[in-house]
Amino acid sequence: MNTVTTRTNTTLTLNEGYFARRNWLDWLFAVVVAVGLGYALQRYAAYMDVYEKGILLASIPGMIWLGWFWRPLRALMLGVVVMALLAIGLYQGPEGADLARSETVFGLKYFLSSQSAILWMSVVFFISTVFYWIGMFAKGESSTMSLLGSRLVWLAVTMALIGTMVRWYESYVMGPDIGHIPVSNLYEVFVLFCWMTAIFYLYFEEHYGTRALGGFVMLVVSAAVGFLLWYTVERQAYEIQPLVPALKSWWMKLHVPANFIGYGTFALSAMVAFAYLIKQQAGETRWYKLAPLWLLGVVLCFEPIVFRQGAADKGSSYWMVYFGISALIVAGILLGRKRIATRLPSFEVLDDLMYKAIAVGFAFFTIATVLGALWAAEAWGGYWSWDPKETWALIVWLNYAAWLHMRLMKGLRGTVSAWWALAGLVVTTFAFLGVNMFLSGLHSYGEL
Repeated sequence: MNTVTTRTNTTLTLNEGYFARRNWLDWLFAVVVAVGLGYALQRYAAYMDVYEKGILLASIPGMIWLGWFWRPLRALMLGVVVMALLAIGLYQGPEGADLARSETVFGLKYFLSSQSAILWMSVVFFISTVFYWIGMFAKGESSTMSLLGSRLVWLAVTMALIGTMVRWYESYVMGPDIGHIPVSNLYEVFVLFCWMTAIFYLYFEEHYGTRALGGFVMLVVSAAVGFLLWYTVERQAYEIQPLVPALKSWWMKLHVPANFIGYGTFALSAMVAFAYLIKQQAGETRWYKLAPLWLLGVVLCFEPIVFRQGAADKGSSYWMVYFGISALIVAGILLGRKRIATRLPSFEVLDDLMYKAIAVGFAFFTIATVLGALWAAEAWGGYWSWDPKETWALIVWLNYAAWLHMRLMKGLRGTVSAWWALAGLVVTTFAFLGVNMFLSGLHSYGEL
């Protein structure tokens, strides 16, 4: 009788409903999200069309589910909202919102204006990368340094989101016809790429219980930050500009974020693949066998170098220093590969993480491609025009579709899948950045 009772209780526990498992903090979070977004809808309804209102309403259950699915996101969301509202409050002068206050108000000038927050994001990402690698070579993933690196990534993501939200507000202060969600040019989407890649990494870090991959993933994020800083200085890209006519569409709010979930997770999978190959080559002593890995490491970890616009550029000295640092870092990884290999998780974990990152990225990239086709039909009258950006998006999609097919149907694992994922980052980067720099077409508004 006791056995039956025990089994019955176990069955009831396992079959307990999803909503029944929510505690009072879950429901309090749900209420806060609903009230907050409801207020935003009421306060800013005049700036939205019916589609944008629909997107905002649909985001309410989405944000609640995310906060329930992964609890650390609650603190992130609430922290970003509080700090963004503080920044908006600091912009208020005697005659209303005044962007000039970003140069006179201490909190805005040094912390909470969009540009200040994004610069803090950049610095903190660099520092987190350093701490992750110190932790790798000091005491491994359990060390205080690795933990500090992880916490700094959270801080960098927070600053990135604060900068994004405040920039959104700043664009509307400049004028209702100028205001737009900040995902419209290379500067804004590089910020998006950085925090998207980092937040997915943080989830996988917690899911697999290892911080040993933080140094690898943060390398590609730091590379993006390096490009962002150069682009900011050389092109004054931080200045908010009105949207070109083709971008004045609610489709942009869906297409671009979905696209960059794909880009971010593809980059993450490539860096995990790089770690996989480093672990596999830990015992290799013949340097000529490591030469391809060395060369690929320089290119893939610091890809923006490849796409600089000629040696005559004013930024050439910047890129030379950047390349030198890149080469030293990759050389350090190869020289310390035996110690690194002992810190990395098993091949099975690396392989599984690579697969899950690509699977998530492929799903969202597929959605983004469909949304892009619908947007193209509205903007240009056709779903597909073989524009260079569209063509390379299709190449990226086919590459990862083939990778997933080979894994699921043919059992692709190990070295080949790692090299393929790593090579996929080259294709993805050209689709993301190279097309904008070297090719023209309907997407030429995104060129450097």
